[in-house]
Amino acid sequence: MVVPHHAVGARMARRRLVDELTDVVSPILLPDLVAVLAELVGNAVRHADALPGGVVRVAWRLCPDPQGVRIQLRVTDGGSTATPRMRPAGPDAIGGRGLHIVAGLAARWGVDRDGLGQSVWAEFDPVALGHPDLAVAG
Repeated sequence: MVVPHHAVGARMARRRLVDELTDVVSPILLPDLVAVLAELVGNAVRHADALPGGVVRVAWRLCPDPQGVRIQLRVTDGGSTATPRMRPAGPDAIGGRGLHIVAGLAARWGVDRDGLGQSVWAEFDPVALGHPDLAVAG
């Protein structure tokens, strides 16, 4: 989906994710997906340029795996001069914790760059997270 390169884009992405995955993934895992997606879109809006048209592209997919289902979230923006990375944040810091939250909730995360911009992704692998029963609702 495409959302505005604006704070409202994170809200739109969260709502759509919940609408599409509520009956698909475990209700225990869904809040983590929502939190990470909101953080990734928020970071794209705060720290990166928009894609052409003033937008950010948001995607998620369920990846069947012999051990269960992995879920990948991906946010693509127009890129920035700095590569997204975790940075130290003291107890009184106002910001700087977002990617720590992403790293704490997701099994892995990373950044892909190409000539058009960058994608920051987070992958949830319930088996790797120690919760093989969390992937699919049921």
